[in-house]
Amino acid sequence: MAENKRFAKASWAIMAQLLKVDNLEEALSGSLEIIVKTLNSEAGAIWLLDPKTDRLSPVFHIGPADISNISVENGLGIEGIVTQTGKSVFVEDAATDTRFDGTVFDDNDLVTKTMICVPLNNTHDIIGCVQIVNKLDGTLYDEEEMQLCERMASLAAITIDEKGLTVDLEEKKEILATLRNITKEFQTGDTTLKVLKGINLDVYKNEFIVVLGESGCGKSTMMNIVGGMDFLTTGELTIEGKDFSHPSDDELTKFRRDYVGFIFQSYNLMPNLTALENVEFIAELAQNPMSSKEALAKVNMSQRENNYPGQMSGGQQQRVSIARAIVKRPKLILADEPTAALDYTTSIEVLHTIEDIVKTQGTTVMMITHNVEIAKMADRVVKVRNGKIASIKKNMHPLHAEDLIW
Repeated sequence: MAENKRFAKASWAIMAQLLKVDNLEEALSGSLEIIVKTLNSEAGAIWLLDPKTDRLSPVFHIGPADISNISVENGLGIEGIVTQTGKSVFVEDAATDTRFDGTVFDDNDLVTKTMICVPLNNTHDIIGCVQIVNKLDGTLYDEEEMQLCERMASLAAITIDEKGLTVDLEEKKEILATLRNITKEFQTGDTTLKVLKGINLDVYKNEFIVVLGESGCGKSTMMNIVGGMDFLTTGELTIEGKDFSHPSDDELTKFRRDYVGFIFQSYNLMPNLTALENVEFIAELAQNPMSSKEALAKVNMSQRENNYPGQMSGGQQQRVSIARAIVKRPKLILADEPTAALDYTTSIEVLHTIEDIVKTQGTTVMMITHNVEIAKMADRVVKVRNGKIASIKKNMHPLHAEDLIW
């Protein structure tokens, strides 16, 4: 009886999510979160079929594995079989199931043991599938749990059909940085504090990725490891295919100098230098910088090049900080709460500048923020919880900075 009530409550919650038609993507990802939580599962994904390529792509996924860059041929693997046949599938033991090829989650550091996979079937076509992986208590899924997934998938497919969410698979994005099983521990006296507990993430070239999470969840530590500001305890970090897990001092210096730009919440400008001099100071350290005047022009701060930080507003200082980050022509910019100290209007100006950097310079921007509204303009949204990746969502239609409201 209690189980029936739990499933009924989950069904109502899913219906409520899918009624949020003003933001279908949030409604779908929220529905997946409800299913994964209700079924006490390790991971889950919603796959949509691109009819032009006849391949499936995971538009939302939850769990420790990053499968963002994977696509599956329709008809192959569990996901393709379910989408092609329109029939739900139980996998009781992935190790012995001949339909399971292990290419999705297992290639991304999550061992699949059990699974439910159900079709997204609207009134006309099968448009994808919903996949739930591994009960945390090690038990098998049952028929009632399958029915709950089918109910959610049916509602989701109809809503997708009515509201017109489609998937258009691009070519695989080129990977800039790969994190595999990253852990980070701090020793305080006799106590070991585990901050990161097995991070798996790919960061792509020329993407805007937003990282969300509660204070203390490990998101800043993760970003600092990517940026060479901190060191992993165990695991593997690769940058453009090169192992960067334990760099030498010379490698680290060169990496931070030439490869990465930083934008901080507190601007970190030198108060005794003008805007131009602040940018020039960094440019002089770089191997192949753009001109400092050009960097200031890109953030619309040419008219303030002779002003000191104390003579500028917070937003103007932050734009100088961005100019200082881009002057090195970095491949990666790490931004830690860059709008937290700014008002709404100034925040939008700064976000517009960051958006323009991604579009016009081909730079990857990885931003930490507590402002969930900013996540709507990202290519992907990564949620960190308790030292692990909790979910990754691909924004099908990212907003422009000027469209954000909070």
